[in-house]
Formats: sequence, C-alpha cells, structure tokens
Amino acid sequence: MNVLDSFSLKGKTVVVTGGAGLYGRQIVEAVAEAGARTVMASRNVAKLEEVAAALRDRGFDASAVAMDQGDESSVRAARDQVLERCGSLHGLVNNAVARTMKSFDDDADRFQESMRVNATGLFTVTRAFGEVMAAGGSIVNIGSIMGLIGLEPLNYRGTSMSGWAPDYFFHKGGMVNFTRFCASYYGPKGTRCNCVHPGGFQTPDHPEAFVRNYSERTCLGRMANATDLKGVVVFLLADASRYITGANIPVDGGYTAK
Repeated sequence: MNVLDSFSLKGKTVVVTGGAGLYGRQIVEAVAEAGARTVMASRNVAKLEEVAAALRDRGFDASAVAMDQGDESSVRAARDQVLERCGSLHGLVNNAVARTMKSFDDDADRFQESMRVNATGLFTVTRAFGEVMAAGGSIVNIGSIMGLIGLEPLNYRGTSMSGWAPDYFFHKGGMVNFTRFCASYYGPKGTRCNCVHPGGFQTPDHPEAFVRNYSERTCLGRMANATDLKGVVVFLLADASRYITGANIPVDGGYTAK
C-alpha cells in the first residue's frame, strides 16, 4: 500500500458521538473528507442533520442517528441502526461530552449527572460499538489536557472566567487509563484504542486577556483552531497508525510540554 493511501478512510464506516460542537464539527468534517461513511450520534439530531446536510452538499456520505449517551438502551438502539444502515463498523470517535458543572460549589447532583453521561456513558458507548467493530477497527477517545494536568489559575488572570469544574477533570483523567484498558481488551480482536487530548479552543467570546495568558503558556504561542484536530483523528482511524494503540496524545501547541 502506498503510504498516502494508508491515510484514507475510503470504504470504512465511522461513528462520531456528538458532531455539532467546537471539536465535533472539525472531526466529522475530517472523517468525511478522508472518505469514510460518517454517522453522527447524539440527542440533538436536528442540529447534527444540519452538519450532515452541509457535508452531503459537498458530495460526502454523512448522516445522523438519535442517541442518548446516558441511556444504554438508546446507545444500543443507535448501534443497531448504524449496522442496519451501513452493514459494518470500522471506527468510533468518542467525542460527545456533557458540561454539567460550572463551579466547585455546584450541587453534587450535577457531578453525578456528569458521571452518568461522561463516565458510565463513555463505557456503554465503547462497549456497544466495540463489540461489533470490524477487524482492524479503531476507537479514538477525545480527552483533554485537563485530564493530564492540573488547572493553571494564571490563565484566567485579568478576566471574570474560572476553570473550577471538578467533574471535567475527573472524567477526562479517567479517560486516560480507560483508553489503555480498552487497548488491552480489544487488542486480541484487532481493534485499537487511542486518546487525543486537545488544548484550549479559541472562541470569539474569549476575553483578550485569557487568550494572551493561555497562548503564552503554549510553545506555539496560540490557542487551538477549527482545523487542529483533523489530521490526528484521521491518522488514528486510518491504517497508517495500525501499530499504535493505548496512546494518549496531547494536541495542545506544546501546552503540556512546558
């Protein structure tokens, strides 16, 4: 196989949980552009269908299915719908996340809800889709550098922002070792599992002080943009990375290297 051909996803079916958010849109676009039959899954099907329709207008094979990540019966129903529609499954990107907590002082019920979706839900989605994955399949978890390091309060200096969301650190940290577990569990079946840990994504509503503080903390001097995750996700789904599993890869402009 030509090395460039090994980066193609042609002939593969890939499910992306979520798909209409900051990282989800570029992930879905990348998977579709690489040639995969792309299926997005979340509760908000109408929003996903807008993304899918735009991709279909560009000639790509993209669609959406309803799935509540916090409900195992809904997860399995979505899995069965994908198989009925596509016939096989070659890749899963665990991208969906519920941001239920804004503060360390939030009610504990919000932490519990976060774990139901982001921890238990991650497990049920991975198990349901992993058990029907075709030989040579790939699972890509979308973590966060907040699962690798602690909070840097200086990033918020000069702003009214804060980052004290304990549930996010908890479940993104757990994703690190869950990725290694899945790599071990699915390895004998020929399925790989890796995790990508993005850095902060710059949005228009970020205060100038936050962007400056955060950018200075990176090696490349900037925050993440709308294309920075595309290459690594395609690489990990494709045959080009077929001897890589159990890896946790920061995509953060060097934030965690300092």
